[in-house]
Amino acid sequence: MQIPKKVVDFLESRTFVIVSTLDKSGSIHNSCKGIVGIDKKGVIYLLDLYQAHTYRNLKSHPYISITAVDEHRFEGYCLKGKVELLKEDLIEPEIIRLWDKNIIRRITQRIIKNLKEEKSHVGHPEATFPQPRYLIKMEVERIVDLAGKKQRR
Repeated sequence: MQIPKKVVDFLESRTFVIVSTLDKSGSIHNSCKGIVGIDKKGVIYLLDLYQAHTYRNLKSHPYISITAVDEHRFEGYCLKGKVELLKEDLIEPEIIRLWDKNIIRRITQRIIKNLKEEKSHVGHPEATFPQPRYLIKMEVERIVDLAGKKQRR
């Protein structure tokens, strides 16, 4: 499914998204993930730093939703779809470079906010993140406009 440019631009402006998965008992698990790439033809790439709950859930139920919102602009989207998991040794070097670029951007934004005295966190947690453990490749099947506009299939 094609991802509209407006949705791609919105997702690319987010520093992270909320990824929801289902565990074996059917309970919802939410976690924060960073998008490292978007193919407008309907593929989103996310890196996961840990092989924990999200990984286990996706191994048994390979469907996720990705949610991103901007409260101030009253805009947001939930993308739903099926995933493929790619192990660390199959992640292309370009994806790792994009991840590193995103981390640098997040640290830079935090430093700028701190300089403007909008301090919310004294450290830079992103600087201590481990290397990604695997890549989540999501094929988007549905896009929900959270502001209540028409849903796309």
